[in-house]
Amino acid sequence: MTIREKLERAALGSVFSLLYAVIRKNPEKNLIRLANLAEKLAGGVFHKKYFEAFRHGAADAENVWRQWALGLLRDVDKHALKRMVLAIGLGAGVHGTRAVRENREKYGCNVPFTILFDPTSACNLHCKGCWSAEYGHKHSLTLDEMRSIIAQGKMLGTHNYMLTGGEPLLRKADILTLCRENPDCSFLAYTNATLVDVAFCEDIRRVGNLALALSIEGTPESNDARRGEGAYAKTAEAMHLLRENRCLFGISVCYTRDNFDSVTGDAFLQDMIAKGAKFALYFHYMPVGKSAVPALLPTPDQRKRMYHWLRRTRNGKTGNPIFVLDFQNDGEYVGGCIAGGRNYFHINSAGDIEPCVFIHYSDSNVRRDTLLEALRKPLFTAYYHNQPFNDNHLRPCPMLENPECLRKIITQTGASSTDLIAPESADTLCARCDCYAADWQATAEELWTDNPHPSPKTQYWRDRM
Repeated sequence: MTIREKLERAALGSVFSLLYAVIRKNPEKNLIRLANLAEKLAGGVFHKKYFEAFRHGAADAENVWRQWALGLLRDVDKHALKRMVLAIGLGAGVHGTRAVRENREKYGCNVPFTILFDPTSACNLHCKGCWSAEYGHKHSLTLDEMRSIIAQGKMLGTHNYMLTGGEPLLRKADILTLCRENPDCSFLAYTNATLVDVAFCEDIRRVGNLALALSIEGTPESNDARRGEGAYAKTAEAMHLLRENRCLFGISVCYTRDNFDSVTGDAFLQDMIAKGAKFALYFHYMPVGKSAVPALLPTPDQRKRMYHWLRRTRNGKTGNPIFVLDFQNDGEYVGGCIAGGRNYFHINSAGDIEPCVFIHYSDSNVRRDTLLEALRKPLFTAYYHNQPFNDNHLRPCPMLENPECLRKIITQTGASSTDLIAPESADTLCARCDCYAADWQATAEELWTDNPHPSPKTQYWRDRM
């Protein structure tokens, strides 16, 4: 951090401490004051409509987003919440966003807001249709390699880091070290929750800038059918520990044809809220790797229902007080595909720099290339020049909905398969998506034509026109 950034962090931290106590005494007045302060600190980085929406919700006692904000203040440790607000709001939201925009223009390439990386390939579960369990303890990033990723990312303006795998909590100590060394960054670990214990909860609370996304898929029956017997009970136990220790956490949900009804039921979401989850990140099942099960791909009707369910559950009047995001069906809010460094990219446990956590091809590696070099190499440059891959942002992905695009990119750039067990050609991978893409097209066009859509062509996203 620069001296100026440290001073701003200290000043905002003092203001947060003052507001924290008074907000609960008079939520309507002081939540609005908080929105005003945030807008002033952002200095025009974000459109004023976002702050107006926050103020509107804060003034309405029945609004679920007001309830959600107050729930954060009630349920999350003050010290941890303060550190996370400073990391996301100031480090990533203000300082990071400015630098990312400047560097996109300076270098003429995608520069991400978020970087995902895998501390290890190892995982202690064997979930149906998941490639991670196949990899074993074959690959890991060293602590210094992870430090370098973050240092390089911060130079570009990236202050959000998501840890995937494998099971990232097999590297608990190193993750906590990264959090302590980078208080201006936010960290999110996707975890199967089996390694969450009281000691780790206390560590999370102390560092403050680490949140967990616990993998869970509906009822005990639907969850354990894919994740193994007893997995639901272990996740529920971890949620109890995290809530008791006032840690920030949410859930990660892979929705499939089999579990769709379970994970989109109001009862499921309300149960997760009751257990303390503050966010829910939904992922469309992707048929990646030699153990892929294309039969798990949701049907067009299920995805259409997901589209409407998402908008209903996030509505300030009809929804639930939990932040829900679906990386596939929310493409319209971010102008289509965000991979390839446009808003994020992925680094696997062998150091390969991939455009997406689901697209295992690369022409660069952290052990021989800098992050900026990777962003300017042919693979990521192809993403930069071809995004969006479809004018219908309900068909954002170059693999799942536009498989001809990924075939073309891999052929033209010569990127290699980075699957750690069974390398596969782009044609083999995309062949699993051809029928799905064709089946979804008609429904996607209907939804795109019949519903209003936001226009994300703002300074926040750099769209190629």
